[in-house]
Amino acid sequence: MTLDGFVADSAYTFPIGDVSAEAERLLEGCQAALAAGIEQCRVGNRLSDISHAIQVTTEEQGFSVVRSLVGHGVGRSMHEEPQIPNYGEPGRGPLLAEGMTFAIEPMITAGGPDVVLHDDEWSISSADESLAAHFEHTVAITADGPRILTAATSKVAS
Repeated sequence: MTLDGFVADSAYTFPIGDVSAEAERLLEGCQAALAAGIEQCRVGNRLSDISHAIQVTTEEQGFSVVRSLVGHGVGRSMHEEPQIPNYGEPGRGPLLAEGMTFAIEPMITAGGPDVVLHDDEWSISSADESLAAHFEHTVAITADGPRILTAATSKVAS
C-alpha cells in the first residue's frame, strides 16, 4: 500500500476451514513472535533486539525461524535497508531512532528452517513440507514506543 509516496508492507496467514491444533498453535506462535519483535521497536534499542525477540519467542514454542527471509526497512520503496533477520544475538546493529520505519515479519515453521523457492520465483514453502506461518506489520519508531502503521481498523470506506 502507498500513501503520499510512502510505502507500507503487511502480511497475514489465514487458516482455511477446520485446522489442526498444531496449525492453530503455529499461527498463535507466529503472532506472538511478531508482537515480541514489535515490542523491541523502541528508541535506544538495537536492530538485533528485534531479531532476538522473534527468535526466542519462536523457539520457546518449539518452532523454527526461517533464516533465509528477513524483515526490512520501508519508506519510499518497499524493501529498503536495513535487513532485519528473524534471529540473532541482542544488542547489535544500529541504534533505533525516532522516525525509523520497519517491516517486521517473522516467518516460522513447525519443522526445520529451510525453505524452497518454486518455479514461479514467488511462492515459497518449507523444504520439509511442514506447516509455515507469516505475519507482518509496518512499524514506526516513535518517542512513545512502537506505532503499528498497518493495523486493521473496523472502519468501512463508504
